[in-house]
Amino acid sequence: MTLRKWPIRASIAALAAASALIPTESLAADLDAADAAIAPPEQFDTVRYGGIRGKLHDWKVTIGLGAIYLPEYEGSDEFKVQPFPLISAQFGERVHLDTGGFTVDLFETNGFRIGVTGGVDMGRKEDDSDYLRGLGDIDMGGVVGGIVSYEIGPFGVYAKLDKTIGGSEGLTGAFGAKASHRYERFIFSADVSGTWADDKHMESYFGVTSIQSAQSGLGEYEAKAGIKRVDLKGSITYMMTETWSVTGAGGAGFLLGDAKDSPIVKDDIQPFAMLGVGYRF
Repeated sequence: MTLRKWPIRASIAALAAASALIPTESLAADLDAADAAIAPPEQFDTVRYGGIRGKLHDWKVTIGLGAIYLPEYEGSDEFKVQPFPLISAQFGERVHLDTGGFTVDLFETNGFRIGVTGGVDMGRKEDDSDYLRGLGDIDMGGVVGGIVSYEIGPFGVYAKLDKTIGGSEGLTGAFGAKASHRYERFIFSADVSGTWADDKHMESYFGVTSIQSAQSGLGEYEAKAGIKRVDLKGSITYMMTETWSVTGAGGAGFLLGDAKDSPIVKDDIQPFAMLGVGYRF
């Protein structure tokens, strides 16, 4: 296990996992209700409103710091611990921002939403692990995409499609279901999802070309498009006060198909654990 210090080059798995650490917009009502249960209304009038603090509250901004324990790269059997900045914000009713990127809702009615998304694919460095030596780097790229979701009460389903511009130039899609529940000062959430990837993404992250084979000693391997992984994750948030919260999250990804069979993959089970503290304006 290695320990990374600032500055951080966050991995793709870290970005995906981080979305479980701070409650998403689907839990906004639970957080507001928790606020009301923790502090009497008169406290909000004298502390929260007015100036920058009041605006940040209107925007529903949460910031914080956490630590994540996860594989050195997707498919590794070695782990690292690294600090991680946390941010979650909702601007109005349509713009949402979290550690993984942003979403803008274009259409919403009765729990059904259609939106556009953006973010960053951090790529992969061959010095992320000794086992990646000779495979070269996968450059960072921008990510644009779309998402469709439907929520009813504490339950929701979603499907999204993302295109990486630069880096792998790959196309990925995810489909999943989630649930959340508040009990007194605790907020529980769970998510299960599957991820599909095209040939470009699979070749970049799991394929081994003849040149890479000669440099790394790994056998040549062609990774084709398909379902690459299934993820299970959950989190528990404890509202210590109206503004401070602590969250623990954990889960695992299970590599499938050509991803699982790649010589780059040392372990097809990819667990992670996170712990963080957030401050909500």
